[in-house]
Amino acid sequence: MKKLVHLLFITGLITIVAGCGNAQDAGSGNMQIADQVEYGETDYELIAEANNVLGMKLLKDLSAREEGNIFVSPTSLYMALAMVYNGADGATKDEIAKVLEAEGLAPEEMNKANASLVTKLASDSEDIELNIANSIWVKEGYTFLESFTESSQDYYNARIETIDIMDPASADAINDWVSDATNAKIKEMVSKPLPGNLVAVLLNAIYFNGAWQFPFSEEATEERPFHLSDGSTAQVPLMTLRQELSYLETENFQAVSLPYGEGEMNMHVFLPAENSSLDDFKASINNEEWTEWMTGFEMKQGTVMLPKFELEYEVILNDTLKDLGMETAFNSVDLSKMFEASSGLFISEVKQKSFINVSEEGTEAAAATSVSVGESAPAEPPFELTVDRPFFFAITDEETGVILFMGSIENPA
Repeated sequence: MKKLVHLLFITGLITIVAGCGNAQDAGSGNMQIADQVEYGETDYELIAEANNVLGMKLLKDLSAREEGNIFVSPTSLYMALAMVYNGADGATKDEIAKVLEAEGLAPEEMNKANASLVTKLASDSEDIELNIANSIWVKEGYTFLESFTESSQDYYNARIETIDIMDPASADAINDWVSDATNAKIKEMVSKPLPGNLVAVLLNAIYFNGAWQFPFSEEATEERPFHLSDGSTAQVPLMTLRQELSYLETENFQAVSLPYGEGEMNMHVFLPAENSSLDDFKASINNEEWTEWMTGFEMKQGTVMLPKFELEYEVILNDTLKDLGMETAFNSVDLSKMFEASSGLFISEVKQKSFINVSEEGTEAAAATSVSVGESAPAEPPFELTVDRPFFFAITDEETGVILFMGSIENPA
């Protein structure tokens, strides 16, 4: 086997499965589609390729912006933006459609495609777990249109909550929801205090836990040199598997497909050739190449040595989404199909946090994507007063103004 130089994990629709059923306990556990929802069995085809294209564009844009590891979930971002698309109109709707490769696709068609996709990816394998959950948190005083509420709950099983953004418990509630939806792999999606001009947060969370069909032997794992792009090496634990696997080799890379469960899902690992690089590979990847590669794998006996690793990743996607076509939504957003009163709003932040652990037994991964909507005329931010040095206090009567007690504290201990 060729020397390990660079390693790339490509994730996409092939690496997720979802449960479906009746819409109960909205926003917790597996995403479920309401009984009354109608959609075609193949409606998912409207967005399946678009999801992968979005992932490839994300990979290229983020690679140009930063160095180091990258781990994203195009599906989580796609579903979060699809919920926004459901309530958008005008230029905002057109821009989101461009990002989602969905020009000309009506929101109702987008909703049906997502429902079809969730159903199509359903699995009953005991060795694979995937939970998909959506939630929407809205500031007191803002009211969703009934049509938006119904479609969000029916097609996305979204939990919808009204919150007091001034109350620190609101941030705790959002973070608790994300933690629960990702099996505690992502614990803090929003910070306290919430921004004073926050209007709504639309969230998607995905949790995946898959056991390898052919587990790696722990006894075979050993520290080996991993060759970095700058020519240096790092000692990492390399797992070893000898097995007949689906394999592809070209002049530019080697690739292997590592199945989960009973083979319903796979991790495709691409190793650029020694005379190439990971940067070259990422620059060359596109949907046409991907489709061709997926048809080129053939079963072959071989040995795989794969790093055992754990990674956490966080990224703000505002600039990336601007590059991909959402040019005005971060200044002014048209959500007239979402709110009863929607003037003076903008998308303040699109953030994704992700986690992955690859071990001898399998892979555990999670991602959460938040789309935050703010008021264009920012409200005064909530103040912070941390009494952590000597202070004065007085107890007064409100009506008379009389000071009943007063004091100065040098050391409360």
